[in-house]
This record gives sequence, C-alpha cells and structure tokens, in this order.
Amino acid sequence: MALSGSWKRDFASGVIVLAPLLVTLYILRWLFVRVAALGLIEIDPTLLPAGTRGAVPFIEVALLLTVFVLLTFSIGYMMRTTFGDVVEGGIDATMNQLPGLRVVYNASKMAVETAVSGPEDLQSPVKLETWNGLRMTAFKTGKVADDGRELLFIPTSPNITTGFVVECEPGEYEETGETVEDALTRVLSAGFGDNKHDGIPIVVNEEEAERRTLN
Repeated sequence: MALSGSWKRDFASGVIVLAPLLVTLYILRWLFVRVAALGLIEIDPTLLPAGTRGAVPFIEVALLLTVFVLLTFSIGYMMRTTFGDVVEGGIDATMNQLPGLRVVYNASKMAVETAVSGPEDLQSPVKLETWNGLRMTAFKTGKVADDGRELLFIPTSPNITTGFVVECEPGEYEETGETVEDALTRVLSAGFGDNKHDGIPIVVNEEEAERRTLN
C-alpha cells in the first residue's frame, strides 16, 4: 500500500516538472511555425553556404524577431518624449473616428496595457466578501470612482492578468496585512502554494528581485 502511494507521488512529481516544459516547448514550436509562415523576411538559400541552407527558416525568424525588438524599443523610446505623446494622441484620435474599428482598437490597447503592466502596480491585498460567508482576495488599485468608492482588482486563478474590477466602500473589505507577493502566490497557485514554505515566491519589486539574485 505504501509502495503504491510512493509510486503515485513520484509520478505526480515527474508530471509537475515535465508537463510545463512540454507545454512551453509546444507553444514555442507553434509560435515559430506561425512566424516563419508570415514570410515577411525571405532569404535566398543560394546565397548561403551549402551546409547552412537548412537553417534558412531559423535565420529568417531570428531576423524578423530582431527587427521587431529594435522597432519596439525605438517606438518605446520615442514615447518618452513629447513628440511621442503627440503621435500617440494623433493615432488614438484617428482610430476613434473609425466606426467599428475603434472598439477593436480600444479593446486591444486596453488588453495590452493590462498584460504588460506588472503586478508591481498592485497595492496592498485585501479580503472582500463577495457573497455571504465567501471571501475573495483583492488588491487595491489606488484609484477612486466618481462617487468616492475605491476600485479593487480581483484576479482570477491561475491567470492573474485577468479578473474583475469592483467598486466598494472602505469598510466593505478587510486589510490582510500580508504582502503582494504572498497574495499573488496563493492566487497563482490556485490556493496550493505557500510563499513562506513550499511555494514559488513571486517578486514584484525589481530591486528586491535583484537583491535576491545577488544573494
């Protein structure tokens, strides 16, 4: 009986390590195939040495990603200037004049902003009673609604980049006194993780992350 339980634990431990790696490799392969199929950059195989012609798809994808990264950094640097603000405002104004497309543009822009905004933007976690006797983990956003109510973000599990934004009075939630890292670890692990014991710690502060890496 004990042997059977040990076998199950060993198999489960192996799955926990192997499954995320396989999923990651599958997603990387899927992305590689999709990017290579775009054909935005094409290299003539005859221009390369005979032994390297089989690597043409990898070279094309690498060049495309390099151009994309450089373009992204260039635009991001420009957005730090006054000219960048003018350009962004002009693009927003133009897209908002297009019926139908403005909904897609604004929704996609909001989705990207939500995805790239890190958890360091979240403030102290709180407990919010959503139904009778049922509490959920929420985070202060530092924003206030027009009527004075505070805006709280309730992340979903295990994908903490999605969730719900609720408005409530300060007396309707309870301060937990825990850190953002502890609360996010609990939500991200679907309640199974423990940041202080056996969980994977989530560092949301860049300076703290560098300190832990150096130590």
